[in-house]
Amino acid sequence: MSDYGELHQSSSRGIKKLLPYLGPAFIAAVAYIDPGNYATNITAGSKYGYTLLWVIFASNLMAVLIQSLSAKLGIATGKNLPELCRERFSKKTSFLLWLQAEAVIMATDLAEFIGAALGIYLLFDLPLITSAIIAAIGSFAILEIQRRGYRTFEALITVMIFVVVIAFGAQVFYAKPDTSAVVLGLFTPKFEGVDSILLSAGMLGATVMPHAIYLHSSLTQKRIVGKNDLERKRIFRFELIDIIIAMLIAGAINAAMVIVSAALFHKSGILVEDLDVAYQQFGALLGPSVAMFFGIGLLFAGLSSSSVGVMTGDVVMQGFIKKHIPIYLRRVITTVPPLAIILWGVNPSKALVMSQVVLSFGIAFALIPLIMFTSNKNVMGNLVNHKVTSSIAGLIAVLIIGLNLFLLYETIFS
Repeated sequence: MSDYGELHQSSSRGIKKLLPYLGPAFIAAVAYIDPGNYATNITAGSKYGYTLLWVIFASNLMAVLIQSLSAKLGIATGKNLPELCRERFSKKTSFLLWLQAEAVIMATDLAEFIGAALGIYLLFDLPLITSAIIAAIGSFAILEIQRRGYRTFEALITVMIFVVVIAFGAQVFYAKPDTSAVVLGLFTPKFEGVDSILLSAGMLGATVMPHAIYLHSSLTQKRIVGKNDLERKRIFRFELIDIIIAMLIAGAINAAMVIVSAALFHKSGILVEDLDVAYQQFGALLGPSVAMFFGIGLLFAGLSSSSVGVMTGDVVMQGFIKKHIPIYLRRVITTVPPLAIILWGVNPSKALVMSQVVLSFGIAFALIPLIMFTSNKNVMGNLVNHKVTSSIAGLIAVLIIGLNLFLLYETIFS
């Protein structure tokens, strides 16, 4: 990556001053709008209406804090989270952390690949396996663009995110949701039985993404290198703006999924748990153009997320165990499980939901080391967390781990 570390450009003003710092959070934000979110959010909206919107809001606040810690780690140390784990933990611990990180990324790739294939399948009425092959070709094309430079790649990802924004903005407009119910759902925490808690855990797993925690620290570690504590603090302030903008957009997309589903399906008494059913119902209730917006959003979310998943896989392998495989080989390997699932006839929407459950378990293994390192002055210098920040981050970790244990118990014994 290019080094914009010469901060003598400080004489520039306004957006020109901010532009060199924008980008990393948008790539990380792709993880927060991957197709797994579609499955959990559409189900939540159709089953519970606007009730679980607050989960999206709370998850997004957590995401801002978590991604800011990850970005700050890269800026302060010049290293990413997996690299610091390898340096400060035993070889066995690092190896085990790498294995779970790869499992998380595998679940992520599954969700993203199936989502893109479903988008093509719904939009063009092609066989699902044909759609999956086309999605694979598209993901390889995006990888080739990534090789041409990070600024080009960031621009492409940003455009794809805004396509998803436009798609869901149009759906919200046509769905005409109850504004007062939306506000109430966003700011009134409550559940409706055990099933809603389980679904909330899945929504959390779909929103706060472990691979985004690993990735963000690598995106900032060498992008703009500060020569001293003052410069690093200044870099972090600009990156924080990048994070807030990107997470606000990602949160709005996730909320829009729940809102549209609640306004259409829950209001009509229709329980929708499959994305192909959602697509058909959008067409029946609002017309084919609105259904098309849904399919386009799903396709672009899947394609953009798949490239980020491959990038993260490379980061965790090099960071935890100092090994590397060609990025195209990794892409080939990660296409095998979703293709197998499609060939075996497994319900794609069910596979998406289960992938989010796996992701929810991986959050703690990324989050706890992140909090440990960013709270350590020897590691972070003047960018070390304030005590309040560490305390809030610790509470978030306890909440997430508690929800995961509850989810595990209910999954095994129910």
